[in-house]
Amino acid sequence: MTDHSPPPIITQSRDLLARYDVLFCDVWGVIHDGFNAYPGAVRALTAFRRNGGTVVLVSNAPVPTLRVARMLADRNVDPQSYDEIVSSGAIALDHVAQKKYEAVYAIGPRERDAAFMEKLTAATVPLHDAQAIVCTGLNDDRTETVSDYAAVLEGGRDLGLPFVCANPDLVVDVGGKHYVCAGALGEAYAALGGEVFWAGKPHPSAYETALARAQAIRQADVPKSRILAIGDAIRTDLKSAEGAGVDALFVTSGIHRAETMTGGHVDPEKLARAFGAGSPPAVAATALLDW
Repeated sequence: MTDHSPPPIITQSRDLLARYDVLFCDVWGVIHDGFNAYPGAVRALTAFRRNGGTVVLVSNAPVPTLRVARMLADRNVDPQSYDEIVSSGAIALDHVAQKKYEAVYAIGPRERDAAFMEKLTAATVPLHDAQAIVCTGLNDDRTETVSDYAAVLEGGRDLGLPFVCANPDLVVDVGGKHYVCAGALGEAYAALGGEVFWAGKPHPSAYETALARAQAIRQADVPKSRILAIGDAIRTDLKSAEGAGVDALFVTSGIHRAETMTGGHVDPEKLARAFGAGSPPAVAATALLDW
């Protein structure tokens, strides 16, 4: 039976991390806030690696892994803090290639997601000529909402097109402001009865890929008891950990900041409400990841 009690609150992670060989670590909300790196998080991951651990960053960013690495560098994240990157964009690109789609209808900002579009093996075409819909986000997440895509989603459903969701997040926190992500369109498409391929957390594709990468790096099987997932989103990070059968560390200062914190500190009463019935578990919670 799942324990619905809130996780213990910690301020340093070194004792907890010592119990594991591999970390599956979220990026946005854990390592950086959209603009700048969290020094404590970088310090913790770097120290974990120096002690023999393996860090696989698992991001729902709808871009290839090289683009994620560049974004991390732009935010002053030390490359010594991680071994490998698994991105939802890369998983989606692999899926399109494996399915041998030759023509897709693309939804998403072309300039922001140019790296994804350049790697796409299918041509982008009008909806009625497509074999699938590929979505990296809203075309303009600052002014549009899911309702702006009702006609496109209904049209795709009527044509029987599969929907490849390259970012299962519903929203992303950028410096304290939330923007709608591709996952919101994916959920709307599924609600219409459309078929959705989810490239990333909380779906199995993310941690299955991360596990394969970690085992290749370590050249050995890694027991699930020796893997810790770290994330700031209950719906994606913690749910992925639960589905994969691995432990999770919850970082409260990310997307659930308002629901779990008061005055910059984890609020035990708020945390208890966040971890009510139906919530995936965590072995600990911390305001910010630090060593």
